[in-house]
Amino acid sequence: MGIVVLTMKASVIEMFLDVPQINCDVKAGKIINPEFVVKCPAGCQDPKYHVYGTDVYASYSSVCAAAVHSGVLDNSGGKILVRKVAGQSGYTGSYSNGVQSLSLPRWRESFIISEGKPPKGVTYPSALTYSSPKSQAAKAGETTKAYQKPSVPGTTAEPVTLMQAPGTTLVKATHTTLPKPSLSAGSTTSSPRLQPVGHRSWDLDLWSTITSSQNSPRGNSGETDLWKLGSVLLDAGFVPKEELSTQPLEPISQGDPNCKVDLSFLIDGSASIGKRRFRIQKQFLADIAQALDIGPAGPLMGVVQYSDNPATQFNLKTHMNSQDLKAAIEKITQRGGLSNVGRAISFVTKNFFSKANGNRGSAPNVAVVMVDGWPTDKVEEASRVARESGINIFFITIEGAVENEKQYVMESNFANKAVCRTNGFYSLSVQSWFSLHKIVQPLVKRVCDTERLACSKTCFNSADIGFVIDGSSSVGTGNFRTVLQFVANLSKEFEISDTDTRIGAVQYTYEQRLEFGFDAYSTKPDILNAIKSVGYWSGGTSTGAAISFALEQLFKKSKPNKRKLMILITDGRSYDDIRIPAMAAHHKGVITYAIGVAWAAQDELDIIASYPAKDHAFFVDEFDHLYKSVPKVIQNICTEFNSRPRN
Repeated sequence: MGIVVLTMKASVIEMFLDVPQINCDVKAGKIINPEFVVKCPAGCQDPKYHVYGTDVYASYSSVCAAAVHSGVLDNSGGKILVRKVAGQSGYTGSYSNGVQSLSLPRWRESFIISEGKPPKGVTYPSALTYSSPKSQAAKAGETTKAYQKPSVPGTTAEPVTLMQAPGTTLVKATHTTLPKPSLSAGSTTSSPRLQPVGHRSWDLDLWSTITSSQNSPRGNSGETDLWKLGSVLLDAGFVPKEELSTQPLEPISQGDPNCKVDLSFLIDGSASIGKRRFRIQKQFLADIAQALDIGPAGPLMGVVQYSDNPATQFNLKTHMNSQDLKAAIEKITQRGGLSNVGRAISFVTKNFFSKANGNRGSAPNVAVVMVDGWPTDKVEEASRVARESGINIFFITIEGAVENEKQYVMESNFANKAVCRTNGFYSLSVQSWFSLHKIVQPLVKRVCDTERLACSKTCFNSADIGFVIDGSSSVGTGNFRTVLQFVANLSKEFEISDTDTRIGAVQYTYEQRLEFGFDAYSTKPDILNAIKSVGYWSGGTSTGAAISFALEQLFKKSKPNKRKLMILITDGRSYDDIRIPAMAAHHKGVITYAIGVAWAAQDELDIIASYPAKDHAFFVDEFDHLYKSVPKVIQNICTEFNSRPRN
């Protein structure tokens, strides 16, 4: 029995030792085997080990980091099964299991990962075959030959010592001195010593050339261009020993297409924040930049620092990848001064999201405002104008005012007033600067959720709507309740809050009565209850006086730049003049819809309605048919809104 146990233990040890181990930085493309089992060490979750793709990974990815991203391994390492598959036309980046993978347009080879349990009866090699095995060449005493250009008559070749750029493997090359030009040129020139460019710049050029070559319609011209480019690099003194003939050293991500947003961070540079917290704030931005896959096909990010006055640190088109963005963030210096957040938001609304600054138009505009404590100016009005300009605002408040400090806050509950939804999605409160890192992933997830970025100006969340309701004797109690149901049905279609659409109502006969103003109710249930509670008045029909009353008592109290909609419902001809009041409404920018029922006069409806009357005047022959016009009224309100220029 003891012999059997010892034999089993020996088999297990032998099987474990037969699994080759690799480092976190080993890329799948370096391993020639089409299918293999390897053991990964711990710690491969580190961002320096790059991964490209999701589920199916480009072979330029770190094998072990991809295993962590896929969820097959955690950061403690372990065995995995790797299988090579065909190259993909595109790879989508994503954040998963603590690893941010990047997007890539195309790559020649891919791989997938599963648990390191070989199928029954299948064995895998105990040693991997690598492309360009340095260690084996060294053991054999081989030397790598220097590249030498073909000799040209009249030229001499001299050795050159190359500067090795970080992250590259270079081989000694030769510098060729070309014949001197004819003296007839009027001067004598000598061939200057060529300086090798930095790793970053030629890396980008190489990637750009290869990408364009792969999309070339000219057959194999991409391969020819690659070899030509190789010759140029060799001329400049660069010979990437292993990569040149196969792929670029560092593929540049085009950005995560699932997070295509134009993002502005408004950071607090006031004196009250202090140097230490300012550094924490910059680290937070760097973490965001790392978590986002920045690129022209994905998110772009700029930074505005505010204090007494705001200043753009860099705009959307300044940095087109996460690495450059992080380097730029590190260089930001604190300005000092007050925390004028409202002024900064207005600055961003007017200046930041412009085409000249890189705004793409096809991507949602997002502004993330970071506030230490509380603003030293008001933010509600500036935020509303920003939202109505199409900007989705997020507020991050850190170490907010305690009870004895609230007297210094200029605008109570400022964060909820600034955002378009008070459901917690657009505002995050952090108790301490030292806890700021905890909201990196929640914030990234929210700003990338383009389906929920509904804060920009729409026909449903950006108006003050005043209903002017005919309560004359000819309507009758039953029909009046039908009219109120029509008003409720229209109101249900809008997003109602004190920062979205607001509803007010006036009832009129010979006289006028304000049923409730725009600031009376801020939730949809409260509005619907208020409409239901309106009592029938009965009397004559002075529609002209009702329009004038609504302008004075309702729309005069509408917020500046707010869209103003008047929806008037009447069942008969007016006893007074409606022309002058209607013209006054149009002149004041009130978009007027006239809804006529039964005995209403079409010519009066056309005068009351905004131009063109055919889109703003409606008639139904019976009160019971009012409900049929709700979809058409809503459609025309949205069509009219969408046809007008935005701020």
